[in-house]
Amino acid sequence: MHDVTPAHAQRLAVLYDLLDELAVTRYALLVVPDWHGGWPLQQFDEFVAGLQARVRAGAEIVLHGLRHDEAGQPRTLAHWARTYGRTDREGEFASLEPSAARSRIDRGLEVLRAARLEPIGFVPPAWLGGRELARVVREAGLGFTEDTRAIAALGPGRPIRRIRAPATCWSTRPPRWRAAGSVVVAALRLRLERHRPLVRVALHPSDVASPAVLASCRRTLGALLATRRVTTYGEVVG
Repeated sequence: MHDVTPAHAQRLAVLYDLLDELAVTRYALLVVPDWHGGWPLQQFDEFVAGLQARVRAGAEIVLHGLRHDEAGQPRTLAHWARTYGRTDREGEFASLEPSAARSRIDRGLEVLRAARLEPIGFVPPAWLGGRELARVVREAGLGFTEDTRAIAALGPGRPIRRIRAPATCWSTRPPRWRAAGSVVVAALRLRLERHRPLVRVALHPSDVASPAVLASCRRTLGALLATRRVTTYGEVVG
């Protein structure tokens, strides 16, 4: 579950209800420590307590950027070309130099650990990371990162190991055809990837805004759960 922040508490509650309905308790919570610089996690004790309860029930914590947005960052032509069509100014780590990426990761880790939430990995917003991100994440002591195509296992003393696992996700950003198109793609992926040993499903709070997308999320999860078992990042990278 991406974009876990108090800013999206109401929409997250809908996604939690969906997972509870499907009896799924083991999933990753991709937590943003300070959403857009205005929602510092440490100021929302009740929200944090809810995350802690879900961890006790089987969820994992993953650091998901620091702010998630690109505020204060220069938008070069190269950055624009890389992020165009993939995110609406939410590629926080897409063009950061390694030292800047490490600084933001360290600040995010400090916030999560102060909230007694221990992350096991790092996923950059929109799955867009700058050069050497995997090395930076490993040096920060975390076990994995990922993009849309694969999970990168970062065990200490080992070469970085990429585990093929495409991510199914939806889009509700304008124009409206994006939502309809993502519903069609999600259905096709169920067929195309039925023999793949590992798949990922990425839920976002914005999925709740479209009844068609939310219904597609439910269908996708239901179809996968009928033939597969739920695993965790800890199990996969371990």
